[in-house]
Amino acid sequence: MQQLRLTQKLLQKLSPQQILLMKLLQVPSVALDQRIKQEIEENPALEDLSQDLSDQINGSDEPTEERDDAPETNSDDEFDLSDYVDADEIPDYKLYSNNYPEEEKKSMPFAGGVSFYEHLLAQLGDAYFDEQERVIAETIIGNIDDSGYLERDLESMVDDLAFSQGVNTTEKQVKKVLEEIQKFDPAGVGARSLQECLLLQLRRKDTNYRYIGLAIKILERQFDAFTKKHFDKILKKLEIEEEDLKSAVDEILKLNPKPGNSLSETTKTNYYIIPDFIITNDDGELILALSSKNAPELRINRAYKQMIEEYSHNGRKTKKDKETIQFVKQKIDSAKWFIDAIKQRQHTLFVTMKAILDFQYEYFLSGDETKIRPMILKDIADRVGLDISTISRVANSKYVQTGFGTFLLKSLFSESLKTDAGEDVSTKEVKKILSNLIEKEDKKKPMTDELLVDILNSKGYQIARRTVAKYREQLNIPVARLRKEL
Repeated sequence: MQQLRLTQKLLQKLSPQQILLMKLLQVPSVALDQRIKQEIEENPALEDLSQDLSDQINGSDEPTEERDDAPETNSDDEFDLSDYVDADEIPDYKLYSNNYPEEEKKSMPFAGGVSFYEHLLAQLGDAYFDEQERVIAETIIGNIDDSGYLERDLESMVDDLAFSQGVNTTEKQVKKVLEEIQKFDPAGVGARSLQECLLLQLRRKDTNYRYIGLAIKILERQFDAFTKKHFDKILKKLEIEEEDLKSAVDEILKLNPKPGNSLSETTKTNYYIIPDFIITNDDGELILALSSKNAPELRINRAYKQMIEEYSHNGRKTKKDKETIQFVKQKIDSAKWFIDAIKQRQHTLFVTMKAILDFQYEYFLSGDETKIRPMILKDIADRVGLDISTISRVANSKYVQTGFGTFLLKSLFSESLKTDAGEDVSTKEVKKILSNLIEKEDKKKPMTDELLVDILNSKGYQIARRTVAKYREQLNIPVARLRKEL
């Protein structure tokens, strides 16, 4: 039997303004302009302040007709019109210019050039291909990736040519055309494996030169041993001296494993980091500032404010007038929420970064990574009185510019590790020491993970071998065997 009941519940829900703020906190400075443009497109009551602030502060706008009758609140209206008529033209937070450093506008020259694909197509004109071979060649070039490697096998391309181009051919003919393309520049292009890529480059050199010939022999007969750096095995199999092997390996190391990259450097997309925070060192005193990108010049559209004024002085108000002014009110409210959210975003960014700066003051002063203290999101959240999720949003995808580089704010957060003295040290400090140890090791006898553990333990860091292996992998450092050099 169904029954109807009345119940009361307490629910915690985020308001639209809070949701807007959370979304804006996640947006880095480089994407904030786009987000503001999107908001202006969606809300005509919001506009970007294009004229100089000083002109507005000095009252250089065109004079408007003065009215003796100030706008009054209509008791029949559902809202107070004075709240909209008296809205400030310039948000208060825009007047605090000392928080935003002057940023020089520099023009960045870009190198022009053709793409890697166009470079290969241009060389078809110098090759002796008949009409069918040219179609095959274009198909092969279309399947060469940006690194210069042929991505597809010959059998698949034969099928593609038959179905999509109506060209009946054989693997033998496709291979013949591929061999011609492999003579194109850069050397090594059109290879189907790293081994073939390196051999193509070596065969363009003087093969009569002793060490070039030996290098070709190593790659043809002992490629697996070479990639795994089993040099003793190569010496034994090829019956050569260590000095000869070293000279041959030096020739191989001069080659480019990704020949396509040499030409795509000038045409690839350039990405530039726009920092959200700027820390400067003024004679030993650290000064924090927000990037000026975080200070958009926003205001309520004057046309919409003028509608409110005209409505407030209009004696007779039709139903259509009320519907129109209700729409205007909603748009102005939305614009105010957005401006307030931008203001709150700036405040949250600044206090959070200030807490991080104070926490990691020694590091920001010196730039020495071993000075980084263990720091988790909760440490900063407790200092500024905000939720951990809010700190996470601030730290994510935000960059800080310092005198020793620009880096992701998130990289400052790290777990702690105990020393023999019972002190907590940052895992970043341990990684830095580990990186320095490997950098200074004897490459003829690189240190194993077990030896690295012993050294770190002798320095007072309690760490296991599997942890060293994990840190080494995070630093993109290979195992000892692969770090070995002749």
